Amino acid sequence: MTDEVKYGLAGVVADDTAVSKVMPETNSLTYRGYAVQDLATKCRWEEVAYLIWNRELPTGAQLDAFVALERKERGISADMVKLIRMLNPKAHPMDTLRTAVSFMGQADNTAEDSSPAGLYDKSIRMFAQIPEIVAADFRVRNGKEPIPATKDLGFCENFFHMCFGKVPAPEIVKCFDISMTLYAEHSFNASTFTARTIASSLSDIYSAVTGGIGSLKGPLHGGANEAVMHLLMEVGSADRAEAWMLQALKEKRNIMGFGHRVYKKGDSRVPTMTDAFRKMVDVIGTKEAKEYWEMSRILDDVMVREKGIYPNLDFPTGPAYYLMGFEIPIFTPIFVISRITGWTAHVMEQRAANKLVRPLSNYIGVAQRDVVPIERR
Repeated sequence: MTDEVKYGLAGVVADDTAVSKVMPETNSLTYRGYAVQDLATKCRWEEVAYLIWNRELPTGAQLDAFVALERKERGISADMVKLIRMLNPKAHPMDTLRTAVSFMGQADNTAEDSSPAGLYDKSIRMFAQIPEIVAADFRVRNGKEPIPATKDLGFCENFFHMCFGKVPAPEIVKCFDISMTLYAEHSFNASTFTARTIASSLSDIYSAVTGGIGSLKGPLHGGANEAVMHLLMEVGSADRAEAWMLQALKEKRNIMGFGHRVYKKGDSRVPTMTDAFRKMVDVIGTKEAKEYWEMSRILDDVMVREKGIYPNLDFPTGPAYYLMGFEIPIFTPIFVISRITGWTAHVMEQRAANKLVRPLSNYIGVAQRDVVPIERR
């Protein structure tokens, strides 16, 4: 008799963590005990990043020191820019980012230092430099020169500056800031578990993050926000949205942006992101922005009405990023800019009480048999 196989590791508790949890009594995602919707609306993104790594929200002095440390680490090397220019412009930006983080690792002479201080230093370095890598690749793909990071702007403002050469309206920046907090961490999701598995072999943190990027690229994970935007473009207009959704449900299509393995009563992150998306649409004020808002609301209403399935975070975030001016393939790299905090927190946690991740498998191949030599001539 074989043991029961938990396909996809569904329901398997693999380790302990103190980083985040979805609280069943409130259906709320929490970071270090704080509800994520409260963090997103009451704190700056830099405060949340500090919390994820340091277990407590910062004091004013601690926040100032943390911001100064992150800004000190800004600025990618000339070799990194050269590498970005050399890579295939037709490849997905996640491929570029995966290669760039691997390049960071081989260029770092302290890569093998996995002491708590060493891991923290490298986490801050990736936190500071990955946005510039993403922005540089974004501009190079569009035939433009990269814009270096500035140390005079906040984290989110600096990213807009590096991508577009300007900082948009505060409501747009706030919407992006909120998305950073909401995407930062989600316990043992596929990419985080990948990073922890790699770290469990005592490999370096850059290797763990590179593996996390590879996992996040998949359309069933981080790539879902890109798929949502492609879906909205297929729908085309708000007046087609209800009929489109009803037909898609009739055809039993896989509709990205809805449902979640963890949340049974709706993704707790969605109302906060949806509210920020709406406020941004009001500020942008264009016909296109209003059309995507109406389209999204109708699709959401029909899915809930017909199937009782609620949207996940990717559903409002996809169109929000698009209206900010980002091209669809950059959506998942933006996810990485946020999730680097969660991944590295888990790598540090894994290394602090490490046990090699090595599950069993249920063999379903042929029974043991003898080798019959071929007749040789």
